[in-house]
Amino acid sequence: MTAMVLPKLRSLLEMIKFSHTIFAFPFALIGLVLAAKANGALPSFGQVLWVCIAMIGARSGAMGLNRLLDARIDALNPRTAERHIPAGLVARWEASVFVLVSFALLIFAAWMLNPLCFYLSPVAVFFLALYSFAKRFTAYAHIILGLCLGAAPVGAWIALRGDISWSVVMIGLAVLLWVSGFDVLYALQDLDFDREQGLHSIPVRLGEEGSFKLVRGFHIGMIVLLLLALPGSGLGWIYLLGVATVAAMLVYEHSLVKPGDLSKMDAAFFTMNGYISVTLFFFVLLDVVLL
Repeated sequence: MTAMVLPKLRSLLEMIKFSHTIFAFPFALIGLVLAAKANGALPSFGQVLWVCIAMIGARSGAMGLNRLLDARIDALNPRTAERHIPAGLVARWEASVFVLVSFALLIFAAWMLNPLCFYLSPVAVFFLALYSFAKRFTAYAHIILGLCLGAAPVGAWIALRGDISWSVVMIGLAVLLWVSGFDVLYALQDLDFDREQGLHSIPVRLGEEGSFKLVRGFHIGMIVLLLLALPGSGLGWIYLLGVATVAAMLVYEHSLVKPGDLSKMDAAFFTMNGYISVTLFFFVLLDVVLL
């Protein structure tokens, strides 16, 4: 039995690129750290555990649904034709069960945290699901994805505090712009295909040059919002050093890809974005611990 289940589970996790959970996970931990600082006490093991489980359930459900709904489109696109469902490595019913279990895990984890988290969990599921449909009717699917990941620090704060703060909202909005920006860059790879299929995206609407200009604006806005998070957060110069480091990393990321040359997209999208989220968390944690 185990010999059958483990390979299938591995395929499901590969299908949703489970390792890329690192993009949003550190921002949820930032929300936890700031909430713990505001509380003047460490979170319990249970709180940390259920926040982590909620994050895993949310991202797994969203990515699984995206792969499920896009299977026909992915099969037509040479870049994505080898993904697990089009390639026959994962059956549609298996992906459907995986999505339902993942979203159920999110809702159960929210219930274990506090009533406000539980009441908001259906809203989270709605927006996570909306992203998978959005490219069929709006160019702003990238913004919806940014909203979903930007909710990570806010959700973690609510899990510990049961309220909202200016600082964590600013960080959430910064994540929204950051994620929306790199998703626009990623979508440039499918610009011609999306036009042929009548799909909607910011690259389809603005073209390559316009998309790059917008992404630069998004990422400048991210840094501004991270600075606006400082008042009332209790953070200090170590956090500011972290923001400066993230800004430098974004400049480097933008040097890797340019109009007409997307050959280093994997390095910009996967490698650098993982480093950016982990780096900011490290500096926030260091600031709270030392200052």
